[in-house]
Amino acid sequence: MSNSPALPERTGPNIPLIIVCGSLIALISFGPRSAMGLFLQPMTDSREWSRELFALSLAIQNLMWGVGQPIAGMVADRFGTWKAVTFGALLYASGLVLMAEAQTATALHLSAGVLIGLGISFSSFSLVLAAFGRVVTPQQRSLAFGIGTASGSLGQFLFAPLGVSLIDAIGWQHTLLMFAGLMAALPLLAIALRGRAAAPAQGQGVPDQSLKGALAEAFGTRGYLLLTAGFFVCGFQLAFITVHLPPYMSDLGLDPGWGGTAIALIGLFNIAGALLSGYIGGRYSKPIFLSLIYFARALTILFFITFPVTSVTIIAFSALLGLLWLSTVPPTSGLVAVMFGPRYMATLFGFVFLSHQVGAFLGVWLGGRLYDQTGSYDVVWWIAIALSVLAGLINLPIAEKPVPRLVGQPAE
Repeated sequence: MSNSPALPERTGPNIPLIIVCGSLIALISFGPRSAMGLFLQPMTDSREWSRELFALSLAIQNLMWGVGQPIAGMVADRFGTWKAVTFGALLYASGLVLMAEAQTATALHLSAGVLIGLGISFSSFSLVLAAFGRVVTPQQRSLAFGIGTASGSLGQFLFAPLGVSLIDAIGWQHTLLMFAGLMAALPLLAIALRGRAAAPAQGQGVPDQSLKGALAEAFGTRGYLLLTAGFFVCGFQLAFITVHLPPYMSDLGLDPGWGGTAIALIGLFNIAGALLSGYIGGRYSKPIFLSLIYFARALTILFFITFPVTSVTIIAFSALLGLLWLSTVPPTSGLVAVMFGPRYMATLFGFVFLSHQVGAFLGVWLGGRLYDQTGSYDVVWWIAIALSVLAGLINLPIAEKPVPRLVGQPAE
């Protein structure tokens, strides 16, 4: 019988610390991105650029965010979340600094478009949600996703008025530089999220799977393809409104501060919306819930463009849209986890998010393009309504169940 001292037992992950640090990462990374529309007028006025040119840069940003998201997911799944977020923070900060100094269209596209877009993809809430999914139970997962999503909304709520105040006080260039400095906090916070998805333990009855096999399985699943198609619409609507709502209000003769107020209110109400979404998604049908969200968005936008734009309608629109803003994320990410489990969730949700960002690219660019051609955003508002109805219909037939490979163990 051995008298050697017993090894200390391994302790599990510190879930509260992971949730707090992950939520702060989501807040900081989403904040400056959600305030980009506030820089449209001061930058185009200062550089004598067209609105379409600036919109194209932010469209590229959204597209690069989407293109980079599956790659960021693969990096996080393979090498760990900390390395992915640290790389993202470096790209994000570099893009903000170079955006502040951009003198040409090419420089703006590379900084505000490519660098910031890739930086967000490696540091956004998508990686945070995947990290949460690895450490919480399947029953807690939807609520945890709601908390992470709500944190991004809190960043939007805080950075919208902060951006307005800083631009007024120190100018748009120094505001961008201050935002860049905040990115230094991300690698420190990501230490708590270090680690990567593990293969299933022997004896669980679930065969291990390669990344190639996971991708083949996902793209061969009808529900995954429908989910991906529906998320395209979410990206189109959110990006169009984030970038073009502030100048839209200014065009109507309202004080420019109303643009920042509207974006902030959307973020504030989405804190409640995201948390409520996480709660509902954990208890009721996620596909039906997603459809209801998209149908409600169509009615909310229809209300906004039908009635005269006043302080009352702005507040009402912002509150209603805020409840629906990122409320699609917990049930969408939750469905990915239900269908395929958490092993490659960062990668698989990354491809769903790529569709979201292709929609975002079109929403931002088309908004600027049609405005310069017609002098109005009316056509884009109606496109957003039609797409919302389509997305509601697309999500209805999704089956909320594990793929056959996972049958035999509890549904995720």
